[in-house]
Amino acid sequence: MNFIITATQKAIQQLYNQEIAEDVINIQDTRKEFEGQVTIVVFPIVRYSKKTPEATANDLGEYLKDNVEEVTGFNVVKGFLNLSIASSYWVDLFNTEVLKANFGTFPSNGKKVMVEYSSPNTNKPLHLGHVRNNLLGYAVSELLKASGSEVYKVNLVNDRGIHICKSMLAWQKWGNNETPHSSGLKGDHLVGKYYVIFDKEYKKEIDALKAEGQTEEEAKKNAPLIKSAQAMLLAWESGDTDVIDLWKTMNGWVYEGFAVTYKNLGVDFDKYYYESNTYLLGKGTVDEGLEKGVFFKKPDGSVWIDLTADGLDQKLVLRADGTSVYITQDLGTAQMKYDDFNMDESIYVVGNEQDYHFKVLFLILDKLGKSWAKGLYHLSYGMVDLPSGKMKSREGTVVDADDLIAEMVATAKEKTEALGKVDNFDEDEKERLYYNIGMGALKYFLLKVEPKKRLLFDPAESIDFQGNTGPFIQYTHARIKSLLGKAEYKENQKANHGISLSETELDMIILLAKYPEEIAIAARSFSPASLANYIYEVAKLFNKFYHEIPPIVKEEDEEIKQHRLNLSWVTANILKSGMSILGIDVPERM
Repeated sequence: MNFIITATQKAIQQLYNQEIAEDVINIQDTRKEFEGQVTIVVFPIVRYSKKTPEATANDLGEYLKDNVEEVTGFNVVKGFLNLSIASSYWVDLFNTEVLKANFGTFPSNGKKVMVEYSSPNTNKPLHLGHVRNNLLGYAVSELLKASGSEVYKVNLVNDRGIHICKSMLAWQKWGNNETPHSSGLKGDHLVGKYYVIFDKEYKKEIDALKAEGQTEEEAKKNAPLIKSAQAMLLAWESGDTDVIDLWKTMNGWVYEGFAVTYKNLGVDFDKYYYESNTYLLGKGTVDEGLEKGVFFKKPDGSVWIDLTADGLDQKLVLRADGTSVYITQDLGTAQMKYDDFNMDESIYVVGNEQDYHFKVLFLILDKLGKSWAKGLYHLSYGMVDLPSGKMKSREGTVVDADDLIAEMVATAKEKTEALGKVDNFDEDEKERLYYNIGMGALKYFLLKVEPKKRLLFDPAESIDFQGNTGPFIQYTHARIKSLLGKAEYKENQKANHGISLSETELDMIILLAKYPEEIAIAARSFSPASLANYIYEVAKLFNKFYHEIPPIVKEEDEEIKQHRLNLSWVTANILKSGMSILGIDVPERM
């Protein structure tokens, strides 16, 4: 709408003999209840006109209507000037910009961005919380790529520590050399099984010690199992061959299991970092901080930073015995990642329970004078709840990702077969379709909600072919592909710009033309939700258009028929492209 801005600047010069900067002119979409498509907010202009907002708006409206051929009419609502723009302008815009095969693609912006997501522990399978994390991380990565950035997806795996030793110790004591092959269990499920066994046996020991008169705290510290796990961790850190071999074996099982889950979720990574390689990092950063006076030592030898002047508190960065805490390791890993990739921005996709941790981490790096610290961002997201009793998990407390995926595909199969529309599909096609619908429902439901919000995920509600759901958008895409096939659609044929448009066709052109802007907005805010909801609006408006007009294939006016097929083709492309950014496949037929 640059021509409106330029014309408004000229109008103010002519009417009021005043120069006005472009950024003073605020243009918006006209609200649905008023006539017009473009609205100028007049309030910032009254200081140039020295008139009331209404009088200024009327002056501008008359000038634009008389001097700009695209402006066919106007109306004034308080300080808002609503302009009606000629249909020919919108058809020209559609033909010259929106109808291009590469519409919605961005050139490189020269920016390097890292997105770190998933970050699982290797002592249990991925669960529902990890599912939101993975889908969010992947979609944000694809959004940033789509907007022109060079993106690196990385996964920092928490593969060491006391929790890993708990699974190892339980397998040693009660495993009878069980393997994924001998048990028929996925490797991550097998290791998770022993983590649960450890917890169960540990609780028994705590209860026994409490019965002997120890307090809860004493019993937790003195239970033989926890002492053995701590001893195993020390043995691992000192390089004990037997412990290291067991650790490699069991972690190997977990990685094989994770690979299957990642594939089923449709996510990937350019590089993996492992805590076993990074847990000693950061001690050099602590030395650097002491030299610069950013950190200070307490009498016991522990190293701290005082952030009270920044509204936070004092934070331990190195224990008195010289061992790391989480923040130490994160300081070192942040430096290593920057050294590896030299990125402009680094996004950490981590749940909102870590909000404070990342405030502290980023502030410390900034105080240490790391120029790249300004580009660090914590993409904080809320937890996912399920309606109770809807889906049982293996452990009875958290929902396993593999169970969730299987449940989604099974529900998609059940609902699709009930509609009776896949009778002419072969078995492979059916299985692919059920998977795409089930995963589309899961991904769209989790991504359409702003990341910061906690959400309630209802599997049954998500697989609905009506409403703001993945399957509704998938079905709309398939419907358009069917229509284009029946009409033997020919690409690259533009309709005459002089054709008349229905109100809905005009709304469609305006909405479709916003696609690049919607990608840019979603990328800037690291929010797939805004793009997801835009895609839904596109699908919803197409269905309105489809039901309002006579059947396109029977339209006798070739210009109108071509234009409506072009609208349908662009809609299908935007649905496919937008859903692909969200990691969702749209079937050609359903």
